Amino acid sequence: MENADKEIAVFGGGCFWCTEAVFGELRGVIGVMPGYTGGTVPNPTYDAVCTGGTGHAEATRVEFDPAQISYRDLLTVFFATHDPTTLNRQGNDVGTQYRSAIFYATPQQEIEAKQFIKELAASDPDGRPIVTEVAPLGVFYPAEDYHRQYFKNHPDAGYCRVIIEPKVEKLQKQFSQLLKTHEK
Repeated sequence: MENADKEIAVFGGGCFWCTEAVFGELRGVIGVMPGYTGGTVPNPTYDAVCTGGTGHAEATRVEFDPAQISYRDLLTVFFATHDPTTLNRQGNDVGTQYRSAIFYATPQQEIEAKQFIKELAASDPDGRPIVTEVAPLGVFYPAEDYHRQYFKNHPDAGYCRVIIEPKVEKLQKQFSQLLKTHEK
C-alpha cells in the first residue's frame, strides 16, 4: 500500500518490544520499527544504549495513515499503555534509555503532544506530574534485526508473557475500535 499521506510518529515508552507490539495492533498503522533516538552517539548499538551513556531512548517509529487513525489516537494509546509519571523507568527497566518520550516529526505533533499532556495532567486525580519528554525527532536508528517483531517471534519468553502480553491485552480491551481486527 503506497500512501502519499502517511505520517511518522516516534514514541519512547520504556522497552521498545512493548511499544512495537502495541502499535503494531492498530488499524491505520502501516509499519512499526524499534530503534534508538534522542542521543548523541552516531549509529548506536543495543549494548551501547543499554549503558545509558549514549543519551538515546529505546523508541518505536510508527508509520501511519492519518485518514485511518489520528495522531491523537496514537497519543491516547501511548499514554494508556505505559506509565508517564515515572522518570527514566518503566517497571523493572531503569535508565534514561527507558524514559517516556515523544519525538515529534512536525510542529503540529509538538502542539498536539503538549496539549494532550496538559489535559492528561489536569485529569489525574492524584496530581502526579507527567514526566514525558517532548523533543524534536532527530536521527532514528533502527534496532538490530533480532529486536524486530520480538513479541510475535517470542510469545512464550518470560518477558513477553509477564510484561508485553498484559499491555497488548489492555490495548485489546480498552481500544478494540482501533484494532486492525476491526477494519472493514
